[in-house]
Amino acid sequence: MMVKFSDDVGLVEEALDTGGPTREFLTLLMEAIKTRRIFEGKDHAKYLTFDSKAAEENEYFYIGRMIAVSIVHGGPGPRCLSPNFFMYLVGKDKTFETPIDDTPDEEIKKALLEVFCKIKNAKSLNELRVLSEKHSSLLQTAGCYRFMRTLEDKKKVVADYIQWYFIYRNHLSIQRFREGLATLDFVNALEQHPSLFSSFMCYTETRLTADAVEDIFHMQFSPPGSTRRQEETRVLSYWQDYLLYVEEKNGNLSLEDILMFATGLREIPPAGIQPKPQLLFEATSHFPVANVCANTIRIPVLHSYEAFQEAMDYGIQNSPGFGIP
Repeated sequence: MMVKFSDDVGLVEEALDTGGPTREFLTLLMEAIKTRRIFEGKDHAKYLTFDSKAAEENEYFYIGRMIAVSIVHGGPGPRCLSPNFFMYLVGKDKTFETPIDDTPDEEIKKALLEVFCKIKNAKSLNELRVLSEKHSSLLQTAGCYRFMRTLEDKKKVVADYIQWYFIYRNHLSIQRFREGLATLDFVNALEQHPSLFSSFMCYTETRLTADAVEDIFHMQFSPPGSTRRQEETRVLSYWQDYLLYVEEKNGNLSLEDILMFATGLREIPPAGIQPKPQLLFEATSHFPVANVCANTIRIPVLHSYEAFQEAMDYGIQNSPGFGIP
């Protein structure tokens, strides 16, 4: 892949894509697909849903392919799928279990909670049969209406309806999505190593830490004993303090913003970041300078931490937007 960005007036960025623009593009792409019509549910626990227009335009296949290409080429994953849906998708769970509360449509969720709470709480077989008959049209739609022979049948009815709502009615959508994920043989990697890829397909609370960001970057210093080396050592302590400051959420930036500024990524992909990110020292600019092609960030050599923090905040906060209309 080779990606070129253009600015707001259509001028193409004059830079050789050695990975940075591609990673930045894939990061923006993964953010964009989360809001597509093929998904429904909570922001951090999405399921596939059938949309006739999306099916007509083969969107399920294309978005599956986008995810596969992104991760294989060192980019991020969508990080938005429900863990239950992900385990079903990779074939680890043959039966599908998810709480009714995950149902995205509020009206349907309200109806399901009312119906199935009553069914679950039925105290006698006769009561269960009455409830089943009362809500027969809803159960028949899902193909799970049956004559109740024992009180234990109520568990099966609830499980079958959930299976239908999230899986069976969306079967063709899921199939095309998997076919897209098969691009570059990625779906086989998912099936063989689900625990490795889970954090790239599903949302996790794990966030970058100041120590982790510091460890990502390899420092490049001037020769020992030189005046510049002394200045760099002092500024390095500013950098370390700045990372702690951002981690504690005292400002408007996040550690993910810093990583994005330097590498075009908001997270560390499964294959790592290549080439290895470098931290350099910038003596001519008052603000940080990044080269996402080479995964380098140049931090300004300033005389006080306050000036350093202000320059870093301003430089990184004003960096997004290149190529975005």
